Amino acid sequence: MARDGSVVPADPGAMAVVKKKTQSSRSWILFDTTGQGSLLDVDKYAIMHRVQIHARDLRILDPLLSYPSTILGREKAIVLNLEHIKAIITAEEVLLRDPTDENVIPVVEELQRRLPRLSAGLQQHGDSREYLGGQNDAEAADEDESPFEFRALEVALEAICSFLAARTTELEMAAYPALDELTSKISSRNLDRVRKLKSAMTRLTARVQKVRDELEQLLDDDDDMADLYLSRKVGSSSPVSGSGAANWFAASPTIGSKISRASRASLATIRLDENDVEELEMLLEAYFSEIDHTLNKLTTLREYIDDTEDYINIQLDNHRNQLIQLELFLSSGTVCLAFYSLVAAIFGMNIPYTWNENYGYMFKWVVTVAGVFSALTFVMITAYARKKGLVGS
Repeated sequence: MARDGSVVPADPGAMAVVKKKTQSSRSWILFDTTGQGSLLDVDKYAIMHRVQIHARDLRILDPLLSYPSTILGREKAIVLNLEHIKAIITAEEVLLRDPTDENVIPVVEELQRRLPRLSAGLQQHGDSREYLGGQNDAEAADEDESPFEFRALEVALEAICSFLAARTTELEMAAYPALDELTSKISSRNLDRVRKLKSAMTRLTARVQKVRDELEQLLDDDDDMADLYLSRKVGSSSPVSGSGAANWFAASPTIGSKISRASRASLATIRLDENDVEELEMLLEAYFSEIDHTLNKLTTLREYIDDTEDYINIQLDNHRNQLIQLELFLSSGTVCLAFYSLVAAIFGMNIPYTWNENYGYMFKWVVTVAGVFSALTFVMITAYARKKGLVGS
């Protein structure tokens, strides 16, 4: 026992599972402002201390727990949970979870390509060349006008919108032929195939709807969007001046004192208007339109499935009416034959009636009345069935 100091051997299979889960939960990749990535194998306490977030925020990024898509703005970080993309974005770095996942690898490559814009250009000149002013300064500023956290956020939003759009396209390519085949031939195989596709469409619609709702919630609240301006929060800690702009980027060794005069002026202007969220609003609106278009495609597919189900129900109702019509005719014929059986039963009885001695005329009258009554019964049943819509005209 543990109290006595003895060691209890553990199950090797269980230890392997725990070790695998622990490794996957600690797998992170770090990107700085130059786009350089480095793998991290740290626990959650180190991550919390590095980006200064609470444990409840880090729990949202746990792959073992199921949390809906969320974009949270904190004091010094953005907590991003969009399907398989689980990241923490600060003003100077991006922490991305599970970089070896097949769905996350394109995000890693895109971050490496799009993060080092202005900083890469400055690093290429180096100390041996002077930073060009005038027109080159303006072009560089135009190229890198978005803050670092917005570029990282844009990569994540573009990746998740493209991923969901691709899943929607695959579902459409599988669903439309299956629905057309079902309308031409109703079988158990086709019905089961459409059922699985409808279930997949329902799950995908819920995922797309959650991302859309999260973007819509951000767009409806300017305060939430203002919380995502991490660079503005960092810049607001220093006075608004030329030296303040330099202090803003003091942590970035690639920029340092080489920041241009036009860039300093634009950064000071941004810090003066802390309520201006137009840049982020335009970014979110672009991807909100894209995810809304994906949702509309799923809605159209759902309507097509509903129309197909209505068409199949109409076909089944038609077949059901044909069976009812056949059953009605058979029942009418049975009733008509029952009258002739009644006549045979009456004349076959061994009862000493007076008309039994000479019943030739009586037999003809009984058979004639039974035939007329049977015909009238058949006509009345058929007319009633047509009136109620059970059979066609």
